[in-house]
Amino acid sequence: MNIRARGILGIRGIRTTVAALAAAAGVAAVAVPAAAATAPVSAEPRFLEPADLPPHPASAWYAGPVTAGRPDPLPVCVGDALPSIATHRSYWTEFDTSAQQITVVERSERRAEDFAALLRRDLADCAKKLMEKDPDLTATGKNYGRLNVEEGAHVYGLHTASAWGSSDINLFSVGRDGTTVTIVRWGQMGTFQHAQVADFKKTTVTAVNKLY
Repeated sequence: MNIRARGILGIRGIRTTVAALAAAAGVAAVAVPAAAATAPVSAEPRFLEPADLPPHPASAWYAGPVTAGRPDPLPVCVGDALPSIATHRSYWTEFDTSAQQITVVERSERRAEDFAALLRRDLADCAKKLMEKDPDLTATGKNYGRLNVEEGAHVYGLHTASAWGSSDINLFSVGRDGTTVTIVRWGQMGTFQHAQVADFKKTTVTAVNKLY
């Protein structure tokens, strides 16, 4: 399925329920956020550029502005944990692939460490929770391990399939540099076979190195 709308959650993010996941990375386009919600914020910490994302075989990547606040709609798995002080940026291609980066600057390294640990727990439990919420959804998660960058980053995969035939693959990472935590999501239609894990790990390392 080709999606040509360009907007804030990288055209798509996965479903938190069957309805919510329809706006997410493996399923549906999301419009560019309203002007009131897109006031640019400081370039510090820095965000990924389109060229930093896993290469798409048939399209360039595009990026929206760095935007203050939580994304709307909230991303699956990690959305509920995001504080209002988050900043985010969305990315998309001309087809069915999208991405998003969300960054939170905490008041102390201890708070940042605890927040990163909470996000990792949410990602580890995400597949199970999605299926508990929606009996028509089958979800499978994978832990791709830790990356040695700054205070560390962890990479996860999530495949979701609906009873009516949709199949979406998403990759997530949680990384930390001092008091700053960043989350990166990449998604498209497909299965684990289509996940660009090696490229996504490189993107994650770049994201964490760019924080400051």
